[in-house]
Formats: sequence, structure tokens, C-alpha cells
Amino acid sequence: MLGVIIGIVAILLGASIILRRAGVPAGGHRLVQIFSSRFMGIILVLIGGFMLLSSSFILVDANSVGHLKRIYAFEELPEGRILALDGEKGPQAQILGPGFHFIPLVRVLYDFEEWDVVTIPEGYYGQLTALDGDAMPSGMFMAPAIADADVGDMLKADSFLTKGGLRGPQETVLKPGQYRLNRYLFDIRLDENTNATIIPAGHVGVVKSNVSQPGINCIEEEVSASSVSREALTVPLVPRGCVGIWKDPLFPGAYYLNRQAYEVTLVDTRVQTWEYKGGYVKRIIDLSVDQQGNIQQNERSVQEQIPSDAADRAVYVKVEGWDIPLELRALVQVDPDNAPVVVGSVGGLEEIENRILTPAIRSIVRNVAGASIRVQDKNADGTPVQPATYTVRPTKVLDLIENRDALEQTIEQQIKIEGNKAGVDIREIRLGEPAIPPELLVSRLRVQLADQLSTAYERETDAQQKRIETEQARSTADEQPRLVEAQIAVQVANQREQERAALGRAERQYLEELARGQRAQVDVLGQDRVALLQALEKLLTSLERKPELVGLVGKLVPNTVVGGDSGFAGAAALLGASLGQAQQPAANRTSGGQESGSAEWPASLGPSPVSLSSSLRTARKASSTRGTRSRCRS
Repeated sequence: MLGVIIGIVAILLGASIILRRAGVPAGGHRLVQIFSSRFMGIILVLIGGFMLLSSSFILVDANSVGHLKRIYAFEELPEGRILALDGEKGPQAQILGPGFHFIPLVRVLYDFEEWDVVTIPEGYYGQLTALDGDAMPSGMFMAPAIADADVGDMLKADSFLTKGGLRGPQETVLKPGQYRLNRYLFDIRLDENTNATIIPAGHVGVVKSNVSQPGINCIEEEVSASSVSREALTVPLVPRGCVGIWKDPLFPGAYYLNRQAYEVTLVDTRVQTWEYKGGYVKRIIDLSVDQQGNIQQNERSVQEQIPSDAADRAVYVKVEGWDIPLELRALVQVDPDNAPVVVGSVGGLEEIENRILTPAIRSIVRNVAGASIRVQDKNADGTPVQPATYTVRPTKVLDLIENRDALEQTIEQQIKIEGNKAGVDIREIRLGEPAIPPELLVSRLRVQLADQLSTAYERETDAQQKRIETEQARSTADEQPRLVEAQIAVQVANQREQERAALGRAERQYLEELARGQRAQVDVLGQDRVALLQALEKLLTSLERKPELVGLVGKLVPNTVVGGDSGFAGAAALLGASLGQAQQPAANRTSGGQESGSAEWPASLGPSPVSLSSSLRTARKASSTRGTRSRCRS
């Protein structure tokens, strides 16, 4: 303001100097002459004009928005207005973009202020609140949304104020990008609560709207979770764009929804696993076998904790008077079409689990497992009866193990009915391992262990037998040379046995022939002569073997035998003659020497074996001839 006053004074002063016609008096002071000259007047006018021009332009930065607030004006703002449209005092609807702006005396008449460009990052939205505009109608707490095509015009302050923009919170939000807004008109909220609504895969978003769009016929419709059950959950739903819970959910994607206008509840439509386990003490009897094969049992207990992600603790069922903790797992899924019903009735899937299905599951499991079971009939050999027939009987403890499928099917059928009422699809029910009292299982376990031990003993026996056979084979291989020798010896013994048998047969044949010959001799010579002849033959055989007995025999046998007409007498005579000749000196022998090819025989030893053999042959021949002659005479 001071600069403007100085500029005006300078211009007036300079103009007065230029327009003054009288010159400077002669003989005046030199300084007075300078300030009174026409040149000085021009300089003062230029200085005053520069000072006025410097207060008439504005330079706005590229990333800023210029805002004007008028200080001096003849008109006041209308009552209830905040922004001036026609140059009234106060904040102006007009904003200045980047660059140079010339407005006469703008620095004098207006207060200038720069605001940064509004930047909305990705994944967020800008929540708008209009500080000026028409009053909001009764029953409306938020201005209706403006179509995307008209948002750009709405963001201009003069258009907003002249085209019926409502004061207060705006349903319309600023999507990611940059905006030049009149910050005197719009308040922008951008924080962690204005992030975009993301519907992830496998989920749907159920929208509860607090606003309605103009021109939509909003009629509530009672929607049931199940069309087959009158007891199913029922909730009123509205079309999209109306106040209330929308009938159609939002599918996976990103949505820039004003959180003040819409509440979005995520519903997981994937298959969920609800586990009911833990929360009990499990007793166990362990069986062991010592070195002697005796079965020993030891009891222990384990505290089963409830997992952090479990839906609830295990279900206690009473079967045959026993309280048995039974664990189970349920697979559930929410159909997207039923998601609004679930949210509208109880609030969400977690509430469905805790308030409806968990109590129903616990009750159904207790009723089914503790009451009766439907089992298929079986033949005596354990095979199912064909065609299949079923029997309903009271449940037994061991049915929790042996007929688990039948229990699961019964429980699943009943729980599916309860799930359909709540808008939840029960896909599957699976029972876990029941904590059956070990006293009921130990006898069966002992039988199984005994059977296993028996099988093990049999296999060990077979193994030992195989080992024995292996060792025998190995020993046989090691003793193979001796076995071959023994086999050869056996074969040699067999050959010798056969040889001896053949010799025996030959000897027997020989003796039989000899006996026949002797019987023939007895018939011809008589038994006494044959006996004497045999004795003589044995004597001669002995003499052949031991010639030194010749001298002794010579003394015992006479040289001359007088007898009858028997062959034996002639043989004896020949034997005596031979023995007599053998006793004579070697010089008187008529033979004149030994037989060809023999060594000289000493005279002291008696007759030589050769001479004895010759004499024996001669005697045998004479005896035979004599016997023949006698047989002929006969």
C-alpha cells in the first residue's frame, strides 16, 4: 500500500514539473534548477508508474494454485455465502493457474495466497467437503454423487455455486490424479481411512449404503437364505443405489467408494475349514515287548491344547456310559448370492460360525454319536450284503473307529440342513481320531501284538532254516574235494562188491563143478580112495608151497607100496619112487641137471618143486588111468 501511495505522489509531482511553464529564475541555486527541470519530471512519472505496475501482476508457480481474497470493494458478500462471485469482499471463486497474471492493483485490492496442487496417490481417494453452496435438503446428510463426466465442471467454484452444488460432505470422491481446486470452497481429506476398497479374489463385498441415488425406485425385498426351509434366515435387501443392504454384492476388484456413504463387508467365498479339537486330556496305554517276548503296558497322559485357529474345542459325546472327546473338521463355503443374507442377518461368516453353526454342530454330533447308528448288514465272512440292507442300532464306542463313515454321513446330512438355513453350504464333515479310553483298546492291541510276534517268530524260524541251509551249502562247497573222493570211494567199493560177488559166483560154480566131479570119482573109485587121493593132493600142494617138508615126508612115506589092484597103490608107488630119487645124491640122478629155465635146487632140501609137480601129475594120471580101467572092467 505504501508503494502505491509513493508511486501516485511521484507521478503527480513529475506531472506538475513537466506542465509548469515558468522556467527556473536566473541566478538560482544549481540543485533547484535540476529538480525543476523537465527531465526530472519525466523521471518521477516513470518511477511512480513502475511502483503502480509492480502491484498489478502475480506470478504463480507451476505446482501451485493462486487464490485471491479481496480486501477493498464497495459490495459485501451475500448473507450465508463464503465465496464471492461478482467481486464482493472476501474469498473469490476465481483461482489463478500457473504463470503471469496482470490485474490492476491486484496487490493493493487483494490478498494473494498460493496452495499446492492436490495430488491423490494410487490406491486412495480424496474425500470432498464443500464449504459453500446450497443448503442440503432435509433427510440428506451427503450430497449425491456426480457423474464422472461432470466432475471436472463441478470442481470449478463458479460452476459449483451457480449450478446447485450442495454444501457439506460430497459423495463424489477424487480418484488418483492431480487437481487444481479452490481450497476456499473444498476441504480435502486424504489419510489412511480414505484408501480404496479392494475386493480380493475369493471374496465378495456386501455393501450397506447410507445414501441413495436420485431416480432409482428403492423397494425392499425379503430374501431368504434357503428356498426349501421356512426356518432359513430372511433379510430385507434393496437394489444397488438405494439406502440399505444391496442385493447384489461387489465382486473382486478395486472400488473408490466414499466410506462415509458406503460400508463394505468382505465375505470369504472360498472353502473354509472349521476345526473342533483340543481342550481335553488324552490317556494312552503303551505296549512293549521285552527280550523274553513278554508284553508289558505303561500308561501315560497328554494334554491336548486348543489350537489358536480352531473354531472351538473338541465335542464330548457320551457312548455306552463313556465320555469321549471327539474331534472333527467341517468344510464350509458361502455362496456369493447368499453373502448379503449372511451379512444382513448376523453380520458375517464369523458370526454365523459362533452364533449359529458351532452350537448346532456340537448338538448334532452329541445326538448322533450318543444315540444310534445306521450300518450296512454284512455276511458271516464280513462282506457287505448284496443287495445292500441297513440296520439301525445303538451306537457303540468302537463304532467311532470301525463305522466312522456311517457317523460322518449322518452328521453331515443333519448339519447341511442347519447350514442351508444360515446361507452356508456345508461341504464335508470329517471326524478325527476319538480319544477312546485305552482300557477298551488294550485287549485288542495285545491280540494284534501277539499275532505280530507269532508272525515274527515264524519268519525268524524260516530265516534260521534258510541260514542252516545256506551254511550246509557253504560247508558242502568247502568239503567238495573230499565229497568227490568219498563218492569215488563209494563207487570203487561198489565195483569191488560187484567183483567179489562175481568171484563168489564163479567160486560157487567152481565148487559145484568140483563137487560133481568128486561125486563122479566117488562113484568110480569109492569114497575112501577119493578121500585118500584128496589128502595126497593137499599134501603135494603143501609140498609145492614149502619144499623143505619133502625130507620129512620122504621118511614118512615108504618107497615100495604093496597093494591091490587100485589106482591109489600105483600113485603111491610113483610118489615113493619120486621121493626116493629125490633123496639120492645129485651125481647119481639120471636127469643130469635141472629143467630148463630153473635155478639149481639144493639137495639138502629134498626133491625140487618141479620134480614134485611132475611126480604129482604122473600119480594123478596113473590114478585116473587106473580108475578108468577099473570102470571099464566093471
